[in-house]
Amino acid sequence: MNNIDPRYAERMMNRQGLKLAAQLNLGAAELPYDISERLRAARERAVAQRKIEIVRHAPIWVAQGGTAALGWGGEEGMGLFSRLSGILAIGVLVLGLMGISDLQSDERARELADVDMALLTDELPPQAFADPGFIQFLQKDE
Repeated sequence: MNNIDPRYAERMMNRQGLKLAAQLNLGAAELPYDISERLRAARERAVAQRKIEIVRHAPIWVAQGGTAALGWGGEEGMGLFSRLSGILAIGVLVLGLMGISDLQSDERARELADVDMALLTDELPPQAFADPGFIQFLQKDE
């Protein structure tokens, strides 16, 4: 098994290639003109015929520190299934948020009703309702 990081291996290959190119360039200065021109033409043909590799990445799972995320791959974008699943996830999220908002509104209404019921059933003197501090207390709780 080869456990070398691909980025490290690529950097090492690039470094070796640069060393080899430097050594070849040192020797190229001593070559006759016609040979150096033939080598230059051969280099140009090789570069022109070089195949450009198109890399397509599949979605991958990336895990770091106990978390995982789904990557969308390369630059090819999302397919139909990915778009539909994204729309479905957003729809479920919106419905969930609407449900939570509804539950919180109901809970707040129940709390206010409980306070009102406690105030109405409690034995308070009528002067308490005329007191400005008591009015502020009631407004603060709302």
